[in-house]
Amino acid sequence: MMDLYKKLFLKFGNQNWWPADTPFEVAVGAILTQQTKWESVERAIANLKQAGLLHPHALAAADQETIKEQIRCTGFYHQKSERLLIIAKYFTENNNDISKKPLKELQRELLELKGVGRETADSILLYAADKPCFVIDAYTRQVCKCIGIEGSYQQLQQHFEQHIPADVELYKNYHALIVVYAKEYCNKKRCDECIINSTDRIGRMDW
Repeated sequence: MMDLYKKLFLKFGNQNWWPADTPFEVAVGAILTQQTKWESVERAIANLKQAGLLHPHALAAADQETIKEQIRCTGFYHQKSERLLIIAKYFTENNNDISKKPLKELQRELLELKGVGRETADSILLYAADKPCFVIDAYTRQVCKCIGIEGSYQQLQQHFEQHIPADVELYKNYHALIVVYAKEYCNKKRCDECIINSTDRIGRMDW
């Protein structure tokens, strides 16, 4: 798997991802990006900032209708406004610092929150709490398929975590590089220019 990382890194370099000013902003972005494009998330986050709501205490105390108006551009704003209130209250209950909790405990608590699935929880774990938890999304599945690796969310995650060093910054940059590559090549059907389908397939999984 490090062979794939090296190819992507040589192509795109360090990504410095996820774009956010605070861990809470990462969590907000992880909720808002469900079933929508990141460009819409950026507009919603800018709206929340301008309204003074991009802080756990401020958002937790806000009226849900007010939140809906700020995030309407992301779609599914009824559900997302409710989920944002829930994640805001969770952050306030933890003094706006969730990083002190052990990975497994934090993951379990996040998954117990309404509207937080595995990918959203792991995105918050990695990018907001700096926990070594590799994120598996549609882009990752797409790229993995190109090198002959398929499986469930947990199986793919285990494969990455077993074959690369448990380093938070490496996890972040690797995942970001996969997203950038998939958007640039896979989504645009540039298969004839693919630089990863020749990646050494060591570690092919037969479930």
